[in-house]
Amino acid sequence: MYSLNNRLLTAASVLLLAFFALTVLALDAAFKDTGLRGMEDVLDARIITLLAVAEPGPGNSLVIPPDLPEARLAHPGSGLYARLSDRAGNELWRSPSSLGSTVDYGPVPAVGEHSTHKSRLARDAKVLTHSFAIEWEFADGSVHPFVFGVAESMDSYFAQVSRFRQQMMGWFLLLWLLMLLALALLLRWGLRPVRRIAAEIVAVEQGAREDLGTGYPRELEGVRRNMNGLLAGQRDRLRRYRDALGDLAHSLKTPLAVLRGLTESSREADFGVLRDQVTRMDEIVSYQLKRAAAAGGGGLGEKPLNVGEVLAGLKSALDKVYADKRIGIHVALEDDPLFFGDRGDLTEIAGNLLDNACKWCNSEVRIEVTSLENTESGRNRGLRLRIDDDGPGVAAELEARILERGGRASSAVEGQGIGLAVVREIVAGYRGAVEFSRSPLGGARVTVILPGGG
Repeated sequence: MYSLNNRLLTAASVLLLAFFALTVLALDAAFKDTGLRGMEDVLDARIITLLAVAEPGPGNSLVIPPDLPEARLAHPGSGLYARLSDRAGNELWRSPSSLGSTVDYGPVPAVGEHSTHKSRLARDAKVLTHSFAIEWEFADGSVHPFVFGVAESMDSYFAQVSRFRQQMMGWFLLLWLLMLLALALLLRWGLRPVRRIAAEIVAVEQGAREDLGTGYPRELEGVRRNMNGLLAGQRDRLRRYRDALGDLAHSLKTPLAVLRGLTESSREADFGVLRDQVTRMDEIVSYQLKRAAAAGGGGLGEKPLNVGEVLAGLKSALDKVYADKRIGIHVALEDDPLFFGDRGDLTEIAGNLLDNACKWCNSEVRIEVTSLENTESGRNRGLRLRIDDDGPGVAAELEARILERGGRASSAVEGQGIGLAVVREIVAGYRGAVEFSRSPLGGARVTVILPGGG
């Protein structure tokens, strides 16, 4: 199965491997260069030793005594070789260790200069040669140039490089494994919130919990919040289905009782009443089914709705319904507000509140819609709706009651007492609020706050 942890661990291991490979190459090059510099220093010291034992010979030449300062120079095949030559390259002396071996000491350096050169012996063994040119002043005042050369087998150098590489590879391999283990533990700790949210989602699916917990890091907080919004919307939707069916059954009791009574009588005069009750049942069924199908929830993934278009349709319908009452319905929109949610929800909220205001007003109803800025997303996703009327208003002690199912302020106006309850339930699904206050028109003001999808 595809694993984010394995993917990150694999990527980190490849990057570490590449980094260590470059580091190994850099350290290997540095060690080899340092080793060569060290061999050069040793060879330079051996030349100084030969210079110290050299003596003037006949014919303004130099001789090296048989008692050599380095015992290896006296044994053939020892790996250490030396010679003395003039500037023309004529060999004046060679160490006994050079017997049977031909060493190429490279180009002759200038007087006072050093020259280092890699060469091979006849048996293909690599040697490092080091030459130094001097001028020797003899007793008669004459000065003659000479070149001292020393060569040493590089087998010891290559053996040291090989040991260094083995040790370095071993240490870096161990370090790589330890860092991979540390990264694995770090990733396990860092991805623990992801595993937790996955486990909680599984628990929600299995019915072991209702929503996701708190305490998530900032990167997952939006996922948790939106997921809980979806879960809350789903629960609210299911509850509304059940409530709608209960309301439907309750609402049909009276019409059904009337129909039952009419069917028991055979008077033709009752057929008109029968038609009215059937019509009423059809309206109740349509209303409740429409309400049950409302989406609810915080509008996650919904396309924004133009609030003005929805309100224009409601105003047109209410103008026809309350044509005899001659109500002035005024709509005020600020900054072309958009609604990030379900169209049915907005229609139910605004429609129920406007219908309720039209029922109770004298002659005027106003609705004002304002966008609310969502500080988390930085966009205008919330709405504030204010519905005012010039009716008698709502007493403070009745505000909680009329938001409950079946709660009514008065029986003087026709209604079933579920319109405001529907508004409260839908607004709660958006984590909003419904508030009552006194309207500047003299009647009631209902304010609905819809924070929008967070």
